[in-house]
Amino acid sequence: MTDPRPAGFGRRRLAARCRRITEAPSFGMGVFVVILLNAGLMGAETYSGLVGAHRQALQIAEEACLTLFALEILLRLGAHADRPKAFFRDPWNIFDLLIVASAFVPFLRENTTVLRLLRLARVLRTARFLPHLRILLLAVGRSLPGTASFLFIGALVVYVYAMVGWVCFAQSDPQHYGSIGRASLTLFLLTTLDGLTDAVRAGLQISRFSILYYASYALFASFVLVNVLIGVVLNSLDEAREMEEADARARERAANPMDPAEEVRDRIAAARIALDDLEASLSLAKSVPAPPPGQERLPDRQLESAV
Repeated sequence: MTDPRPAGFGRRRLAARCRRITEAPSFGMGVFVVILLNAGLMGAETYSGLVGAHRQALQIAEEACLTLFALEILLRLGAHADRPKAFFRDPWNIFDLLIVASAFVPFLRENTTVLRLLRLARVLRTARFLPHLRILLLAVGRSLPGTASFLFIGALVVYVYAMVGWVCFAQSDPQHYGSIGRASLTLFLLTTLDGLTDAVRAGLQISRFSILYYASYALFASFVLVNVLIGVVLNSLDEAREMEEADARARERAANPMDPAEEVRDRIAAARIALDDLEASLSLAKSVPAPPPGQERLPDRQLESAV
């Protein structure tokens, strides 16, 4: 006897069940709590006395967190059973899968340092459950090209001022300007304006014109360039927010797809409304008498007011 159910019915049923679980607010909150618990366990392991007294309990808690993470990934994979490719289109799914799966690789489990770094990477998964943090991380990633240009311009400004400082202050202040490296390090530390007062006082003992050197450097490095960097980050933040909103709308459309017949009906209704408006406009134009020969037609606004 043939199965009357269509092909892929089992996968769709499994995906629907897993999707109800993963999309529940309590599921996300539970995973978020487990991530914080895992971070707390990592911090507790830095105390040798605590590790010596409760080594077995800490190990059991770590294995329990790893088991819960693996169960979460399996549920998310099950939620995409009817469309597996959609799972790998989301970068957060790939990140979560790699972080959790790496804990089961024998070579990585034997390397304590690498394993701790991978456990530390799990903390970054909190961004998945915090939309604002996710937007910030996306903004940081999108601002990298602009930040690279900013770093190049900043390095050029520091190099030019370091050369000028070496020429002017190398003999009088070799500790800070004895070489291009020392001068660059001194100016880099002055970018935050920390110690600028002491540097200006030392410069005034050498020459009164040193105030122009430090004032112009503070203007370019600490005000102009920093504001440029802030502008780049804010612009990237706006773009990241728009991308997040677009992704949210796309997920909503994917979760609640519109019936094709309903979409056709909506288009027909919109076309009927447009035709009614056009017909009303034509009727209005015919009802207005034509102007006498030689008299100009009234503007559209005056025509509407006259009607």
